[in-house]
Amino acid sequence: MKRKKPELLAPAGNMEKLKMAILYGADAVYLGGEAYGLRAQGGNFSREELTEAARFAHERGKKIYATVNVYPRNDELSALPEYLRFLQSAGADAILVSDLGVFSIAREVVPDLPVHISTQANTVNYAAVDAWARLGAERVVLAREASLAEIREIRQRCSVELEMFVHGAMCISYSGRCLMSNYFTGRDANRGNCAQACRWRYALMEETRPGQYFPVEEDVRGTYIFNSKDLCLMPYLAEVIESGLDSLKIEGRMKSVHYVASVTKAYRMAIDAYHEAPEKFAVDPAWLEELDKVSHRAYTDGFFHGGPPQDAQIYGSSSYTQTSDFVGLALDYEATTGFALVEQRNHMRVGEEIEIFQPKGAGWRQKIVDMTDEDGAPIDAAPHPQQHVHIRMERPIERYAILRRDAKEE
Repeated sequence: MKRKKPELLAPAGNMEKLKMAILYGADAVYLGGEAYGLRAQGGNFSREELTEAARFAHERGKKIYATVNVYPRNDELSALPEYLRFLQSAGADAILVSDLGVFSIAREVVPDLPVHISTQANTVNYAAVDAWARLGAERVVLAREASLAEIREIRQRCSVELEMFVHGAMCISYSGRCLMSNYFTGRDANRGNCAQACRWRYALMEETRPGQYFPVEEDVRGTYIFNSKDLCLMPYLAEVIESGLDSLKIEGRMKSVHYVASVTKAYRMAIDAYHEAPEKFAVDPAWLEELDKVSHRAYTDGFFHGGPPQDAQIYGSSSYTQTSDFVGLALDYEATTGFALVEQRNHMRVGEEIEIFQPKGAGWRQKIVDMTDEDGAPIDAAPHPQQHVHIRMERPIERYAILRRDAKEE
Protein backbone atom coordinates (compact mmCIF):
# COMPACT_ATOMS: atom_id res chain seq x y z
CA MET A 1 0.00 0.00 0.00
CA LYS A 2 1.31 3.42 -0.96
CA ARG A 3 2.04 5.93 1.78
CA LYS A 4 -0.10 9.06 1.68
CA LYS A 5 1.63 11.76 -0.33
CA PRO A 6 2.71 14.59 1.99
CA GLU A 7 1.56 18.13 1.35
CA LEU A 8 4.12 20.51 -0.12
CA LEU A 9 3.79 23.85 1.71
CA ALA A 10 5.49 26.91 0.22
CA PRO A 11 6.00 30.49 1.42
CA ALA A 12 4.03 33.43 0.02
CA GLY A 13 5.51 36.80 0.90
CA ASN A 14 3.24 38.68 -1.49
CA MET A 15 0.66 38.00 -4.20
CA GLU A 16 3.21 37.39 -6.96
CA LYS A 17 5.10 34.87 -4.84
CA LEU A 18 1.83 33.16 -3.88
CA LYS A 19 0.92 32.71 -7.53
CA MET A 20 4.38 31.42 -8.40
CA ALA A 21 4.36 28.97 -5.49
CA ILE A 22 1.03 27.51 -6.56
CA LEU A 23 1.82 27.45 -10.28
CA TYR A 24 5.17 25.75 -9.63
CA GLY A 25 3.62 22.95 -7.60
CA ALA A 26 2.75 23.87 -4.00
CA ASP A 27 -0.27 22.14 -2.47
CA ALA A 28 -0.65 24.98 0.02
CA VAL A 29 0.97 28.28 0.91
CA TYR A 30 1.42 30.12 4.18
CA LEU A 31 1.17 33.89 4.34
CA GLY A 32 0.82 36.76 6.77
CA GLY A 33 -1.78 39.48 7.05
CA GLU A 34 -1.02 42.98 8.26
CA ALA A 35 -1.27 41.98 11.92
CA TYR A 36 -0.29 39.21 14.33
CA GLY A 37 2.38 37.61 12.12
CA LEU A 38 6.12 37.04 12.57
CA ARG A 39 7.27 38.75 9.37
CA ALA A 40 6.63 42.48 9.85
CA GLN A 41 8.87 43.22 6.84
CA GLY A 42 7.72 40.26 4.77
CA GLY A 43 5.46 41.94 2.21
CA ASN A 44 2.32 40.98 4.09
CA PHE A 45 -1.15 40.81 2.58
CA SER A 46 -3.84 43.45 3.00
CA ARG A 47 -7.32 42.19 3.76
CA GLU A 48 -8.33 42.60 0.13
CA GLU A 49 -5.21 40.76 -1.05
CA LEU A 50 -5.72 37.95 1.44
CA THR A 51 -9.26 37.43 0.18
CA GLU A 52 -7.96 37.41 -3.40
CA ALA A 53 -5.19 34.98 -2.41
CA ALA A 54 -7.71 32.53 -1.00
CA ARG A 55 -9.80 32.79 -4.16
CA PHE A 56 -6.78 32.19 -6.42
CA ALA A 57 -5.68 29.18 -4.36
CA HIS A 58 -9.11 27.59 -4.00
CA GLU A 59 -9.87 27.89 -7.71
CA ARG A 60 -6.84 25.67 -8.25
CA GLY A 61 -7.62 23.23 -5.47
CA LYS A 62 -4.93 24.60 -3.16
CA LYS A 63 -5.01 25.89 0.43
CA ILE A 64 -3.80 28.95 2.31
CA TYR A 65 -2.69 29.09 5.93
CA ALA A 66 -2.56 32.48 7.65
CA THR A 67 0.07 33.22 10.30
CA VAL A 68 -1.19 34.46 13.65
CA ASN A 69 1.97 33.35 15.39
CA VAL A 70 3.11 36.56 17.09
CA TYR A 71 3.38 36.68 20.88
CA PRO A 72 0.92 39.54 21.54
CA ARG A 73 0.91 41.92 24.49
CA ASN A 74 -2.20 42.72 26.51
CA ASP A 75 -3.15 45.78 24.49
CA GLU A 76 -3.16 43.76 21.26
CA LEU A 77 -5.69 41.17 22.34
CA SER A 78 -8.85 43.28 22.02
CA ALA A 79 -8.63 43.42 18.21
CA LEU A 80 -7.77 39.72 17.82
CA PRO A 81 -11.31 38.23 17.76
CA GLU A 82 -12.39 40.47 14.88
CA TYR A 83 -9.22 39.65 12.94
CA LEU A 84 -9.76 35.92 13.41
CA ARG A 85 -13.34 36.23 12.17
CA PHE A 86 -12.04 38.08 9.13
CA LEU A 87 -9.52 35.33 8.34
CA GLN A 88 -12.27 32.75 8.48
CA SER A 89 -14.60 34.80 6.26
CA ALA A 90 -11.75 35.52 3.79
CA GLY A 91 -11.26 31.82 3.21
CA ALA A 92 -8.19 30.86 5.23
CA ASP A 93 -8.00 27.08 5.48
CA ALA A 94 -6.13 27.23 8.79
CA ILE A 95 -4.25 29.62 11.04
CA LEU A 96 -0.74 29.17 12.46
CA VAL A 97 -0.53 29.95 16.19
CA SER A 98 2.29 29.78 18.74
CA ASP A 99 0.87 31.57 21.79
CA LEU A 100 -1.45 29.62 24.09
CA GLY A 101 -3.60 32.70 24.70
CA VAL A 102 -4.10 33.26 20.97
CA PHE A 103 -4.90 29.57 20.61
CA SER A 104 -7.52 29.78 23.36
CA ILE A 105 -9.18 32.85 21.85
CA ALA A 106 -9.19 31.26 18.39
CA ARG A 107 -10.87 28.10 19.67
CA GLU A 108 -13.58 30.21 21.29
CA VAL A 109 -14.12 32.80 18.53
CA VAL A 110 -13.68 30.67 15.37
CA PRO A 111 -14.10 27.08 16.58
CA ASP A 112 -14.49 25.73 13.05
CA LEU A 113 -11.26 27.28 11.73
CA PRO A 114 -8.45 24.69 11.94
CA VAL A 115 -5.45 25.68 14.06
CA HIS A 116 -1.87 24.65 13.29
CA ILE A 117 0.73 25.04 16.03
CA SER A 118 3.69 27.08 14.77
CA THR A 119 7.30 25.94 14.95
CA GLN A 120 7.74 28.88 17.37
CA ALA A 121 6.02 26.75 20.00
CA ASN A 122 9.23 24.67 20.20
CA THR A 123 7.50 21.29 19.98
CA VAL A 124 10.02 18.43 20.06
CA ASN A 125 8.30 15.63 22.01
CA TYR A 126 5.20 13.47 21.77
CA ALA A 127 3.74 14.71 25.07
CA ALA A 128 3.61 18.28 23.81
CA VAL A 129 2.20 17.20 20.44
CA ASP A 130 -0.48 15.13 22.16
CA ALA A 131 -1.33 18.01 24.52
CA TRP A 132 -1.89 20.38 21.60
CA ALA A 133 -4.01 17.74 19.86
CA ARG A 134 -6.20 17.25 22.94
CA LEU A 135 -6.71 21.02 23.11
CA GLY A 136 -8.03 20.95 19.55
CA ALA A 137 -5.07 21.61 17.25
CA GLU A 138 -5.38 19.94 13.86
CA ARG A 139 -1.65 20.07 13.08
CA VAL A 140 1.64 20.65 14.89
CA VAL A 141 4.66 22.13 13.12
CA LEU A 142 7.64 20.48 14.76
CA ALA A 143 10.64 22.52 15.85
CA ARG A 144 13.61 22.50 13.50
CA GLU A 145 15.56 20.88 16.35
CA ALA A 146 13.57 17.63 16.09
CA SER A 147 15.63 14.69 14.81
CA LEU A 148 14.51 11.90 12.51
CA ALA A 149 14.40 9.44 15.42
CA GLU A 150 12.26 11.84 17.44
CA ILE A 151 9.91 12.48 14.53
CA ARG A 152 9.42 8.75 14.04
CA GLU A 153 8.53 8.24 17.70
CA ILE A 154 6.17 11.21 17.72
CA ARG A 155 4.45 9.79 14.63
CA GLN A 156 4.06 6.40 16.27
CA ARG A 157 2.53 7.86 19.42
CA CYS A 158 0.39 10.69 17.99
CA SER A 159 -2.34 10.78 15.34
CA VAL A 160 -2.51 14.55 14.80
CA GLU A 161 -1.05 15.95 11.55
CA LEU A 162 2.68 16.72 11.66
CA GLU A 163 4.54 19.33 9.63
CA MET A 164 8.23 20.18 9.44
CA PHE A 165 10.59 22.52 7.63
CA VAL A 166 12.66 20.70 5.02
CA HIS A 167 14.34 23.67 3.34
CA GLY A 168 15.42 27.25 4.02
CA ALA A 169 17.16 29.54 6.46
CA MET A 170 18.06 28.36 9.95
CA CYS A 171 18.25 30.48 13.09
CA ILE A 172 20.82 30.16 15.88
CA SER A 173 18.04 30.68 18.43
CA TYR A 174 15.85 27.80 19.51
CA SER A 175 13.15 27.43 16.84
CA GLY A 176 13.74 31.03 15.86
CA ARG A 177 12.85 32.60 19.22
CA CYS A 178 15.63 35.18 19.12
CA LEU A 179 16.54 37.71 21.82
CA MET A 180 19.63 39.16 20.13
CA SER A 181 17.69 41.30 17.67
CA ASN A 182 15.69 42.93 20.46
CA TYR A 183 18.76 43.48 22.63
CA PHE A 184 20.89 45.10 19.93
CA THR A 185 18.30 47.04 17.94
CA GLY A 186 15.00 47.08 19.79
CA ARG A 187 13.46 45.08 16.95
CA ASP A 188 11.65 42.14 18.55
CA ALA A 189 12.03 38.95 16.54
CA ASN A 190 9.24 37.35 18.54
CA ARG A 191 6.88 40.06 17.34
CA GLY A 192 7.76 39.90 13.67
CA ASN A 193 10.60 42.41 13.35
CA CYS A 194 13.87 40.44 13.37
CA ALA A 195 17.02 42.37 12.41
CA GLN A 196 18.89 39.10 11.67
CA ALA A 197 21.58 39.97 14.21
CA CYS A 198 22.87 36.39 13.97
CA ARG A 199 24.22 37.24 10.49
CA TRP A 200 26.45 40.06 11.77
CA ARG A 201 30.22 39.83 12.29
CA TYR A 202 31.43 39.25 15.87
CA ALA A 203 34.66 39.17 17.87
CA LEU A 204 35.40 38.14 21.46
CA MET A 205 35.91 40.76 24.22
CA GLU A 206 36.96 39.97 27.79
CA GLU A 207 35.10 41.88 30.52
CA THR A 208 38.16 43.55 32.09
CA ARG A 209 39.64 44.53 28.73
CA PRO A 210 36.98 46.76 27.13
CA GLY A 211 37.76 47.74 23.59
CA GLN A 212 40.15 44.85 23.01
CA TYR A 213 38.59 42.53 20.46
CA PHE A 214 39.98 39.05 20.02
CA PRO A 215 39.19 37.23 16.78
CA VAL A 216 37.66 33.83 17.42
CA GLU A 217 39.52 32.59 14.35
CA GLU A 218 42.59 33.78 12.49
CA ASP A 219 40.76 36.60 10.76
CA VAL A 220 41.32 40.27 11.58
CA ARG A 221 37.78 41.10 10.45
CA GLY A 222 36.17 38.97 13.14
CA THR A 223 33.99 35.95 12.56
CA TYR A 224 30.36 35.15 11.86
CA ILE A 225 30.04 32.78 14.83
CA PHE A 226 26.22 32.77 14.86
CA ASN A 227 25.66 32.46 11.11
CA SER A 228 23.92 29.18 10.29
CA LYS A 229 23.96 27.37 7.00
CA ASP A 230 20.62 26.85 5.24
CA LEU A 231 18.58 23.70 5.80
CA CYS A 232 18.25 21.28 2.87
CA LEU A 233 16.74 17.83 3.38
CA MET A 234 16.38 16.98 -0.31
CA PRO A 235 19.18 14.36 -0.12
CA TYR A 236 17.19 12.60 2.62
CA LEU A 237 13.72 13.01 1.16
CA ALA A 238 12.84 9.31 1.33
CA GLU A 239 13.60 9.29 5.07
CA VAL A 240 11.60 12.49 5.51
CA ILE A 241 8.52 11.07 3.82
CA GLU A 242 8.81 7.66 5.46
CA SER A 243 8.97 9.28 8.91
CA GLY A 244 5.25 9.94 8.53
CA LEU A 245 5.14 13.71 8.14
CA ASP A 246 1.93 15.09 6.66
CA SER A 247 3.36 18.37 5.36
CA LEU A 248 6.83 19.38 4.15
CA LYS A 249 7.46 23.10 4.57
CA ILE A 250 9.77 25.47 2.69
CA GLU A 251 11.02 28.55 4.53
CA GLY A 252 11.24 31.86 2.71
CA ARG A 253 8.44 34.43 2.77
CA MET A 254 11.09 37.14 2.39
CA LYS A 255 12.94 35.32 -0.41
CA SER A 256 12.66 36.10 -4.14
CA VAL A 257 10.16 34.93 -6.74
CA HIS A 258 13.00 32.92 -8.31
CA TYR A 259 13.66 31.19 -4.98
CA VAL A 260 10.01 30.31 -4.38
CA ALA A 261 9.47 28.93 -7.88
CA SER A 262 12.70 26.96 -8.12
CA VAL A 263 12.67 25.39 -4.67
CA THR A 264 8.98 24.56 -4.87
CA LYS A 265 9.30 22.82 -8.25
CA ALA A 266 12.38 20.86 -7.16
CA TYR A 267 10.56 19.44 -4.13
CA ARG A 268 7.38 18.93 -6.19
CA MET A 269 9.25 16.73 -8.65
CA ALA A 270 10.98 14.82 -5.87
CA ILE A 271 7.81 14.15 -3.85
CA ASP A 272 5.95 13.05 -6.98
CA ALA A 273 8.78 10.75 -8.00
CA TYR A 274 8.83 9.11 -4.58
CA HIS A 275 5.06 8.67 -4.56
CA GLU A 276 5.09 7.15 -8.04
CA ALA A 277 7.68 4.47 -7.23
CA PRO A 278 9.02 4.57 -3.66
CA GLU A 279 10.93 1.33 -4.06
CA LYS A 280 12.88 2.78 -7.00
CA PHE A 281 13.28 6.30 -5.65
CA ALA A 282 16.64 8.04 -5.87
CA VAL A 283 17.42 11.72 -5.56
CA ASP A 284 17.96 13.19 -9.01
CA PRO A 285 21.13 15.33 -9.15
CA ALA A 286 19.12 17.78 -11.27
CA TRP A 287 16.95 18.59 -8.24
CA LEU A 288 20.01 19.40 -6.15
CA GLU A 289 21.41 21.46 -9.01
CA GLU A 290 18.14 23.39 -9.09
CA LEU A 291 18.46 24.21 -5.39
CA ASP A 292 21.95 25.60 -6.04
CA LYS A 293 20.64 28.01 -8.65
CA VAL A 294 18.79 30.18 -6.12
CA SER A 295 20.37 32.53 -3.58
CA HIS A 296 21.29 30.53 -0.48
CA ARG A 297 23.95 29.87 2.11
CA ALA A 298 25.78 26.55 2.09
CA TYR A 299 23.42 23.69 2.91
CA THR A 300 23.20 21.53 6.04
CA ASP A 301 20.86 18.82 7.30
CA GLY A 302 20.64 20.66 10.63
CA PHE A 303 19.33 18.50 13.49
CA PHE A 304 17.71 15.90 11.25
CA HIS A 305 20.28 13.22 12.00
CA GLY A 306 20.76 14.25 15.61
CA GLY A 307 23.27 17.08 15.02
CA PRO A 308 23.83 19.74 14.35
CA PRO A 309 27.16 18.83 12.78
CA GLN A 310 30.23 20.90 13.62
CA ASP A 311 30.18 22.44 10.15
CA ALA A 312 26.60 23.72 10.45
CA GLN A 313 27.83 27.31 10.89
CA ILE A 314 29.53 29.63 8.40
CA TYR A 315 32.38 31.41 10.17
CA GLY A 316 34.04 33.41 7.43
CA SER A 317 31.21 35.30 5.74
CA SER A 318 27.51 36.13 5.82
CA SER A 319 27.24 36.14 2.04
CA TYR A 320 24.97 34.07 -0.16
CA THR A 321 25.78 32.02 -3.25
CA GLN A 322 23.83 31.07 -6.36
CA THR A 323 24.60 29.65 -9.78
CA SER A 324 21.86 31.44 -11.74
CA ASP A 325 20.53 34.99 -12.05
CA PHE A 326 16.82 35.65 -12.59
CA VAL A 327 16.57 37.99 -15.59
CA GLY A 328 12.96 37.86 -16.77
CA LEU A 329 9.41 36.60 -16.25
CA ALA A 330 7.28 35.48 -19.19
CA LEU A 331 3.90 37.23 -19.12
CA ASP A 332 2.51 35.98 -22.42
CA TYR A 333 3.42 34.11 -25.61
CA GLU A 334 2.25 34.69 -29.17
CA ALA A 335 2.40 31.41 -31.08
CA THR A 336 2.02 33.03 -34.49
CA THR A 337 5.15 35.15 -34.08
CA GLY A 338 7.15 33.03 -31.64
CA PHE A 339 7.71 36.06 -29.40
CA ALA A 340 7.15 36.09 -25.64
CA LEU A 341 6.21 39.18 -23.66
CA VAL A 342 8.80 39.32 -20.86
CA GLU A 343 9.07 41.50 -17.78
CA GLN A 344 12.74 42.31 -17.15
CA ARG A 345 14.08 41.45 -13.68
CA ASN A 346 17.78 41.93 -14.38
CA HIS A 347 19.83 43.53 -17.15
CA MET A 348 19.88 41.34 -20.26
CA ARG A 349 21.03 41.81 -23.83
CA VAL A 350 20.98 40.23 -27.27
CA GLY A 351 23.60 37.51 -27.64
CA GLU A 352 23.35 36.23 -24.05
CA GLU A 353 22.49 32.60 -23.42
CA ILE A 354 19.50 32.13 -21.13
CA GLU A 355 17.75 29.19 -19.54
CA ILE A 356 13.96 28.80 -19.65
CA PHE A 357 12.48 27.36 -16.44
CA GLN A 358 8.75 26.60 -16.60
CA PRO A 359 5.97 25.81 -14.11
CA LYS A 360 5.01 22.50 -15.75
CA GLY A 361 7.00 21.66 -18.86
CA ALA A 362 10.65 20.97 -19.46
CA GLY A 363 13.05 23.84 -19.83
CA TRP A 364 15.74 24.58 -22.37
CA ARG A 365 18.63 26.92 -23.10
CA GLN A 366 18.87 29.38 -25.98
CA LYS A 367 20.49 32.63 -27.00
CA ILE A 368 18.58 35.89 -27.10
CA VAL A 369 18.60 36.55 -30.84
CA ASP A 370 15.75 39.02 -31.35
CA MET A 371 14.47 41.48 -28.76
CA THR A 372 12.13 44.44 -29.21
CA ASP A 373 10.56 47.01 -26.94
CA GLU A 374 6.81 47.08 -26.27
CA ASP A 375 6.20 48.99 -29.49
CA GLY A 376 8.09 46.43 -31.59
CA ALA A 377 11.25 48.48 -32.17
CA PRO A 378 14.44 46.34 -32.12
CA ILE A 379 16.65 46.81 -29.05
CA ASP A 380 20.02 45.36 -28.05
CA ALA A 381 19.49 45.40 -24.28
CA ALA A 382 16.84 45.65 -21.56
CA PRO A 383 18.49 47.69 -18.79
CA HIS A 384 15.42 49.14 -17.06
CA PRO A 385 13.83 47.44 -14.02
CA GLN A 386 10.60 45.60 -14.91
CA GLN A 387 10.83 46.82 -18.51
CA HIS A 388 8.45 44.96 -20.83
CA VAL A 389 10.16 43.50 -23.89
CA HIS A 390 9.42 40.92 -26.59
CA ILE A 391 11.92 38.06 -27.03
CA ARG A 392 11.85 35.46 -29.78
CA MET A 393 11.61 31.96 -28.32
CA GLU A 394 12.84 28.75 -29.94
CA ARG A 395 9.85 26.88 -28.49
CA PRO A 396 6.44 27.79 -27.03
CA ILE A 397 6.84 29.11 -23.50
CA GLU A 398 4.42 28.89 -20.56
CA ARG A 399 3.10 31.98 -18.79
CA TYR A 400 5.07 32.72 -15.61
CA ALA A 401 8.11 30.86 -16.95
CA ILE A 402 11.36 32.20 -15.52
CA LEU A 403 14.23 33.34 -17.74
CA ARG A 404 17.64 33.09 -16.10
CA ARG A 405 21.32 33.04 -17.01
CA ASP A 406 24.40 31.54 -15.42
CA ALA A 407 25.62 33.74 -12.58
CA LYS A 408 28.92 35.46 -13.19
CA GLU A 409 31.72 34.44 -10.86
CA GLU A 410 32.93 37.21 -8.57
